[in-house]
Amino acid sequence: MSKKKKRGRGQRKNEITKGIFTVLEKEPSKSFNYKQIASKLGITETKDRNELIKRLGQLNASERILEVERGKFKKKPSLHTYFTGTVDLTTSGNAYVVVDDMDDDVFVPKHKLNKALHGDSVEIFLKPKKNGKKPEGEISKVLERKKTSYVGVVQKQKTFAFVRPSDPKMYTDIFVPIEKLKKAADGDKVLVDLGDWPADADSPYGAVTQILGKPGEHNTEIHSILAEYGLPYEFPYEVEQFAQTLDTSIKESEIAKRRDMRNVLTFTIDPKDAKDFDDALSFQKLENGNYEIGVHIADVSHYLQPDSILEEEAYERATSVYLVDRVVPMLPEVLSNNACSLRPNEEKYTFSAIFEMDEKANLVNQWFGRTVINSNERFAYEEAQHIIETGEATIPKEISIRNGSYTVSNEVVEATLTFDKLAKIMRQKRMDEGAISFDKIEVRFNLNTASEPESVYFKEAKDANKLIEEFMLLANKKVAEFIGKQKKTFVYRIHDEPDEEKLMALNGVISKFGHSINLRDGKSISGSLNQLLKDVKGKKEQNLVDTLTIRSMSKAIYTTENIGHYGLGFEYYSHFTSPIRRYPDVMVHRLLQHYLEGGKPPKAVAYEEKCKHSSNMELLAANAERDSVKYMQIKFMEDNKDKKFLGVISGVTEWGIYVEIIENKCEGMVRIRDIRDDYYTFDERQFAIIGERYNKMYQLGDEVYVMVKDTDLVKRHLDFSLIGKKDNVTLE
Repeated sequence: MSKKKKRGRGQRKNEITKGIFTVLEKEPSKSFNYKQIASKLGITETKDRNELIKRLGQLNASERILEVERGKFKKKPSLHTYFTGTVDLTTSGNAYVVVDDMDDDVFVPKHKLNKALHGDSVEIFLKPKKNGKKPEGEISKVLERKKTSYVGVVQKQKTFAFVRPSDPKMYTDIFVPIEKLKKAADGDKVLVDLGDWPADADSPYGAVTQILGKPGEHNTEIHSILAEYGLPYEFPYEVEQFAQTLDTSIKESEIAKRRDMRNVLTFTIDPKDAKDFDDALSFQKLENGNYEIGVHIADVSHYLQPDSILEEEAYERATSVYLVDRVVPMLPEVLSNNACSLRPNEEKYTFSAIFEMDEKANLVNQWFGRTVINSNERFAYEEAQHIIETGEATIPKEISIRNGSYTVSNEVVEATLTFDKLAKIMRQKRMDEGAISFDKIEVRFNLNTASEPESVYFKEAKDANKLIEEFMLLANKKVAEFIGKQKKTFVYRIHDEPDEEKLMALNGVISKFGHSINLRDGKSISGSLNQLLKDVKGKKEQNLVDTLTIRSMSKAIYTTENIGHYGLGFEYYSHFTSPIRRYPDVMVHRLLQHYLEGGKPPKAVAYEEKCKHSSNMELLAANAERDSVKYMQIKFMEDNKDKKFLGVISGVTEWGIYVEIIENKCEGMVRIRDIRDDYYTFDERQFAIIGERYNKMYQLGDEVYVMVKDTDLVKRHLDFSLIGKKDNVTLE
């Protein structure tokens, strides 16, 4: 064999080896089999493919690459290498970068952030630390900004201004040239878009896009909450105009295409202050003794047509946002409060799930399709609850949403009581099959005409609420099951099993109150979680335990890949029942109708992208809603600065303790530096702070008295002064 031929083979071997590393290093978090690598390298000849397989085995044997599973290889992590990840900034200004497929997050000191901001996707260079410590990272490149707009306050100079962001995780001011201030005055709260960040500049450049108002004013702060999450508070003019041009009349030609249920007893049950009614129940007793129950949902997809500016706006919003003092709807009012609202004594187009059930809530038959209804009554939950509790047809004026008391028909009373009976059977069956019962206390405010909070009350789910919940769950479950068993593209609402580490952490917390969770298996976990939630009901630790239990759960999301819903105990689940306020329900309606008409399954990839967007928007909306509650709690506490409150320590950190007031659920912080009777340090193991001289301990779950020290509506901070433990304080 000639030397030339030997060199040729050796050269090809080196080329293949180099190619392997090129493929694996380009996407270090992914693994590839030999076919995928061959495809990327353009290898088609048998001898080259065999050489590739041989080299993969040799490189794995010499531990230069990793075989993560049989026949699948990836780059071996190196202490001197680049990774991609997401920045998680701490309040200290340092950061951790979350890297997929790495057990530990990578610590990045503030001086090595290289202009990366919280949530950014970045490239990070990992290098070892001496003395066996975990490696630190240095961000080498910002790949994508998570956030490009910030809310902040203008600090104006003669020829330029700085905007100081409200976001506590934004560590730098934003430089704004005077011509890009949009006439904002010094001290105004504004929305500013990030521009360039020159290498030699301490601050990024920006431009004001919106003037929100003066800090501390109610509308300014509410609009700021929405702006911080990129959520709108009004519709574009052209979208409103388009919605106004829609034909919302009920036509005989359209009725002819639908199942006509206008003569069937139908009514809605909603909160007393609801403005849109997107679901109704119908009831009739069949000759065989069974019940026909209709779950009727506003047929939003009849009006919301694809490829329109209204559709684009609804998709971008993806959800309605429920703030303390207002609703920011997904759809313009002409649809949400009028055409699609199932108001009494008005004919409406609906999409329905019709169930035949026996008296033991066994499902005998089901039907799905488009309908037309005419609701007979509109009830508030309190009115339906009165019928359930008393069986009486007369609604007293104290709870009536009409002008005075009134009397409903015996048919309505019978329907309501039957709904309640069936719902209780269905609920018990769900619990027996592993569903988890979350009845978390929700804080609500009584507001005056100026949106000032006058008092706090708690929303409690009673039988009337649970009645509606069970029939909505039934419709959602059966629609998902109907399509899911056909293995067709569909939009599911999934909920994964809880993370074991989070459950163990939860066990550690609740043990302080004498509770525990059985972690042996899935059924034991769900059963003991239900028992826990039942045991804490009405106790001082209820809201804390409810909150921590929910946090230990996985997040429910939308996806085309069904894995079931752990929390509900359902193999199939979707969202069908609220298309006025949720875009995924619109997708479900469209897909269901498409299949009922014999359509072929569309490709899942487009729907998966829409599911991801909807899940992201849902999370932003939930954050905005939570911030609005916090804002209103602080506003409420402003007028209670001279009062002592009994609270429960709901959180413990190295910088202080969080205290939740028992009577109104407002939560604030007592900072360690403000506790003067000793020098306190954080004991993570005991969920406590402990005084060094006198060994006094303040522990998670302790009852303490506090007073309001400071309220900051702009930063949404509530600070308390600690008076002492309940047992050690004598009130005058």
